[in-house]
Amino acid sequence: MLHLAPLPRGTTPGLLLLTSLTMLAAPRPRAAAPSGAAKMTLTSPAFQPSGSIPTQYTCDSKGVSPPLAWSGVPAGAKSLALIVDDPDAPDPKAPTTTWVHWVLYDVPPSATGLPEDVGATSLPPGTRDGKNDWKKTGYGGPCPPVGQHRYFFKLYALDTVLPDLHGPDKAQLEKAMHGHIVAQAQLIGRYARAK
Repeated sequence: MLHLAPLPRGTTPGLLLLTSLTMLAAPRPRAAAPSGAAKMTLTSPAFQPSGSIPTQYTCDSKGVSPPLAWSGVPAGAKSLALIVDDPDAPDPKAPTTTWVHWVLYDVPPSATGLPEDVGATSLPPGTRDGKNDWKKTGYGGPCPPVGQHRYFFKLYALDTVLPDLHGPDKAQLEKAMHGHIVAQAQLIGRYARAK
């Protein structure tokens, strides 16, 4: 049996019905994402976050790319992109430029990382190379002329697969990614050359 509460003084049944219908028609806010939702993370078994990058991944040795691992890629991501740069160039006490060391895009979202010394033929299928600031594709290791520099490894999850950008530099890739980034993760490594 339905029990109706008495109407407040001065309220007409028509006004009450109109108010109730308006409340029913109003859009409901989206439920917040669960607090336990996975966050995209980027790590390397070769060095700790903000730790020193081992010499083998720099110009003072083999200069091969370090191994990388990531997790928490959003379910709706269609591709990943990776940019590695150094905002401390040429001198961390008076930086004037950000030097780009690596540009990759269209990495499949099913990939969970990159092995050490990954080359064009061993990248995950579909991955495309961009150009670093040496005007070459592939990884260019840290080679700071002076002081200790920070190297930012930045991973982006995109809601699209980008078209062939024909060896884009960092700025061209960032322009193509604009409006498509759904998540990102960052790992910082440091390196100073031995005196």
